Amino acid sequence: MSSPKFPKIPVSFHGELKKRIAEYFKTKGKAQTGNFRLYLKAGILVTLLLATYVHLVFFTPAAVWAIAESILMGGLIASIGFNVMHDGAHGSFSKYKWVNNMASNIANFLGASQHMWKTKHNVIHHTYTNIHGVDDDIEARPFLRLCAEQEHLKIHKYQHVYFPAAYSLLYIWWIFVTDYKKYFTLRIGDTPLRKMTLKEHLLFWFYKLAHITIFVAIPIYMVGFVPWVIGFFTMALVAGFVLSIVFQLAHTVEHTHFPLPDDATGKMEDEWAIHQLKTTANFATRNKVVSWLVGGLNFQVEHHLFPKISHVHYPAISKIIKKACQEYGVQYIEYRRVRTAVASHVSFLRQMGQTGDHSHPFAH
Repeated sequence: MSSPKFPKIPVSFHGELKKRIAEYFKTKGKAQTGNFRLYLKAGILVTLLLATYVHLVFFTPAAVWAIAESILMGGLIASIGFNVMHDGAHGSFSKYKWVNNMASNIANFLGASQHMWKTKHNVIHHTYTNIHGVDDDIEARPFLRLCAEQEHLKIHKYQHVYFPAAYSLLYIWWIFVTDYKKYFTLRIGDTPLRKMTLKEHLLFWFYKLAHITIFVAIPIYMVGFVPWVIGFFTMALVAGFVLSIVFQLAHTVEHTHFPLPDDATGKMEDEWAIHQLKTTANFATRNKVVSWLVGGLNFQVEHHLFPKISHVHYPAISKIIKKACQEYGVQYIEYRRVRTAVASHVSFLRQMGQTGDHSHPFAH
């Protein structure tokens, strides 16, 4: 399908939001990018990951400690993805492009191609959020049915039960399967990728080789194949689950919408900013521990409206956005706690798994 188009509104809600947010940063005299607190957090997370890796691979702790450290590594990989790579990829980690590139490139060494990610996430997901056939992030077939337009299979009746197992496989599937599928097909779902330059081809293979060397070859050489398999899969399954659940709580819950373009014109009903508010939810925004660990991605509404603003500013700008939504009568979807967001997501999965012709009540 061709890319949907959003209507152009002369006096748009998005324009009003941008004006208010710009005024906030001007009044406070702050840069929209990261600050010392973010850089300190990035340093802590990366140092912990390196220290855990070195201890596991070169000092070989007892089995129980090794498994515990592998679990920790999985959590650290996810947290570095949220806090460092994510802001870097959006250009919001620092005002310096080279620092953003460095922050973003950490993910390459962790196995996730940034070339593919930036197109899949920054361009496709952030523009066409929750639009079936375009947003690849809601494409998890055959294991999961995440919107009413997707084919219903008998297995989906139980997806609200087995979803943790499916989510745990994300990281392994991402680094060993989907990156290569995108590379060789030059497509992300139905969306074609632009032709890669020679430099991009070389970097893709350099980083993939670097990842395999660091996380496969060296550990097998140092500790043996079986300990590596146990440690690597423990780490990868934890990382996969954490990465998956944070995304799902933001977009696939009971109150988020799954709008479709008009069949005749290919146009969406709402302007882009309204579309983002209808398809995105916040969760546990008052929980500072959650906010610290997930890089502010519990403030997904703010992130989707202003992806080039660092997550360290989301608590402040959320008040401005929420007030504007109240004034304009726009729904602002938010779950107060992690558990209520998880419960809503499980309920949504159960709903999507019931029958083939079942429609999500908030889908259109």
